[in-house]
Amino acid sequence: MKTDSKITSDLSAQIAKEIRDAIVDGRMIVDERLPSEAELASEFNVSRPTVREALKRLAAQSLIRTQRGAFGGAFVKRLSYEEAYGQHITTSTLLLSMNAVRFETACEARYTLERACAPMAAARRSPDHLATMRAEIHRQTQPGLSDESFCASDVTFHRALVDAADNPVLSYQLAGAVEAMQPLMNMITFTERSRETIVGFHTEIADAVEARDAEAADTKLEALAAYTLTLGQDAMEKRARRSE
Repeated sequence: MKTDSKITSDLSAQIAKEIRDAIVDGRMIVDERLPSEAELASEFNVSRPTVREALKRLAAQSLIRTQRGAFGGAFVKRLSYEEAYGQHITTSTLLLSMNAVRFETACEARYTLERACAPMAAARRSPDHLATMRAEIHRQTQPGLSDESFCASDVTFHRALVDAADNPVLSYQLAGAVEAMQPLMNMITFTERSRETIVGFHTEIADAVEARDAEAADTKLEALAAYTLTLGQDAMEKRARRSE
């Protein structure tokens, strides 16, 4: 894990990348103890504060954990899907907001991915998944619910649908689609949407999943996608007219 001595910019990031690559490549395994700060400083020919900053970067990425005591130090951490959700959502949100992704593109991606989960969700859903979906549908009918809270409930409903597929890899991949794309899409559509219509779609989706009817679940998701796309187009057309 040697770093080029000619590289002078952000040595801590370079060191963190070298260690991260070793973990990803399997050259360092879960629970393996990293060399001490002094050893790493010597190996990379940098100061201990620079090494310390590199370790902080790795800890922020949940790649290492620290332990105090005689047998303490920094160790390779087993990263769980749940711990990675937050990073994935943050990255997806930044990518979407910074790159000005078209509403139609986001809508297409988000519902294509979610519809892929529908058959598995219908086959594998648990009582807890159904209970969450039903609870959010009830919450969405409350008259005093704010737009922000309605959006959060919308996300929770669809996250339960995705998690019902009982596939952690899909749940991780769709975390960005549901929890990053959905709020951004709601920011555009909330002035045009009918809560009653959305609650109706959600109820039909939950009914189909509970009945283990994969085809119906997919059909209702497709209809919700078409409705959302229409809302987005109407909202953007109105904005364009106001700006003229």
